[in-house]
Amino acid sequence: MADGAFLTGESRRYRRRVLLIVVLIGGLATAQAGYALAIANRFLFKDAVDWIYDILLWLIALAVFGRGRRAEDLAALGVGLVMLVAAGHTAWELWDKIATGRRAELWVAGWSSGAAIAVGILVVGLLLRFRHARNPLILATWLSSRNAMISTTAYALAGFFARTAPSQNWEILLDLFAIALNLQAAASVALAVRRDWGRPDAGDGQAAPGVASSGR
Repeated sequence: MADGAFLTGESRRYRRRVLLIVVLIGGLATAQAGYALAIANRFLFKDAVDWIYDILLWLIALAVFGRGRRAEDLAALGVGLVMLVAAGHTAWELWDKIATGRRAELWVAGWSSGAAIAVGILVVGLLLRFRHARNPLILATWLSSRNAMISTTAYALAGFFARTAPSQNWEILLDLFAIALNLQAAASVALAVRRDWGRPDAGDGQAAPGVASSGR
């Protein structure tokens, strides 16, 4: 289906909201990374880099909006690759933390958890108007973001506890859990694309990869 025919007024509003989400998260990540570099704080910088994965997932979902199954399959592989890179990044950070024994300061752990929760609430607020959307993909994105806000809040609070606990073991376990989630997601995407690759493109533009968290 041609973009011009697919892009209803609702679809255009959806695109603008997603672009606004990308700009706001990108601004937060840039400001946080700059400050982290200025004070030479590796934990704060790593958290800023983690936002890149979320931005990439939003951009991929937006790029394939209504472009057919083959584009969606390629985008799904892109999402899987993002998850794989996120797993590798977290694994490298975990190795470094174990080797050096370094821990995040209390204020860094608090900022990381608070920022993740705030962004989740912001995304839900920006997509709230689409909670009754007619387009299935837009509605699915709203529902995914709503559920992600809840899970992100729980994960952020668990992360704060793990980073501030007397023992580093909780933080190690949480990182291992995040790595496992990302690897499982990447493998599931690859298997799904392999299974559906030979099927004809229905051209309905309705099925697309959902917007998921990168494991923050």
